[in-house]
Amino acid sequence: MRTLAIAKRVLKELVRDKRTLALMFIAPVLIMWLMNVMFSANSSTNVKLATVNVNTTVVTNLDKVKHVSVTQLSNHQAKQKLADHKVDGIIRYTNHKYDVTYANTDSSKTALTKQALRSAITGETMTTMATTIQKLQAQLPVAVQAKMGQQHQVTAPQIKNHYRYGDANTNFFAKIIPILMGFFIFFFVFLISGMGLLNERITGTLGRVLATPVRRSEIVFGYMLSYGLLAVIQSTVIVLATIWLLKLQVSGSIISIIAISLLFALVALAFGILMSTLANSEFQMMQFIPLVVVPQVFFSGIIPLDSMASWVQYIGKVLPLTYTGDALSKIVLQGTSITKLGGDILALCIFLVILVFLNIIGLKRYRKV
Repeated sequence: MRTLAIAKRVLKELVRDKRTLALMFIAPVLIMWLMNVMFSANSSTNVKLATVNVNTTVVTNLDKVKHVSVTQLSNHQAKQKLADHKVDGIIRYTNHKYDVTYANTDSSKTALTKQALRSAITGETMTTMATTIQKLQAQLPVAVQAKMGQQHQVTAPQIKNHYRYGDANTNFFAKIIPILMGFFIFFFVFLISGMGLLNERITGTLGRVLATPVRRSEIVFGYMLSYGLLAVIQSTVIVLATIWLLKLQVSGSIISIIAISLLFALVALAFGILMSTLANSEFQMMQFIPLVVVPQVFFSGIIPLDSMASWVQYIGKVLPLTYTGDALSKIVLQGTSITKLGGDILALCIFLVILVFLNIIGLKRYRKV
């Protein structure tokens, strides 16, 4: 009977806590819906190629490959396009040999380029062979045709591959490492800061501080400063550990990676503090994790957003990890300077300012006087 009494008491407390009940049932449904949106979307890979001195037949065959578009350029123009990340590869033809340079920031695009080029060359070789045989048949007797057909075998040209990033063994994991690095920074900073402030609120420490003449903004900035110092160390450790342990090839500056990571850590810190002001218990704080953290992963660029519906892309634009993942990917994979990431940095700064302001407003509900 005592067991039943305890169970009855716990159930009554859960029923009274409407927010917890809502989170328990809404959060799983929301996550499943997001998974359906992400994994049922069209995830086809589109490849842009530049060709230099390539046979017209090969260019035509390449253009016929689905999701592949080809532009014929001069050698200088092609190099500039690749440097500006406007094409995914350059195909040059010299001395019966194809010299191919891949951006290789996306292994799926590299694989599609190789497959398309082999198919185009095979098609061109078959066309050449057919033309040669027709000429022989028109000009020579049957007895000579067989002998000449053996002597006029058409050999496929060689393909020499070059990679701006990584090598032939670079896989899809290399593309998502920068995004995952940002995700882990967000997750740990968000969790630690949120649980830390919530604990102070539950134990009454925050209430006693709010009972003093200290301003709410001073409280928020104080927490931001203290937890921010920990976030600086934690973010730096995550970045360096990721680069060292996973042997990540970094095309840009490691200092730039750390700088972006630290800015994002402050955003995650402000996010965690905000969620802790909304949660009434540790259980509710844990319930916020799937609602806040999981969507960050789905819309951060791990699954290309440009292949999805426009309204799905808008969701990604209101999540800070989208901009962090974009900035870190450009630094790591493309060697982009931090001075050229103004849009991503501005977006993160806007997130930070808005979240700090909401935190100051949120503390008002706990001030008794």
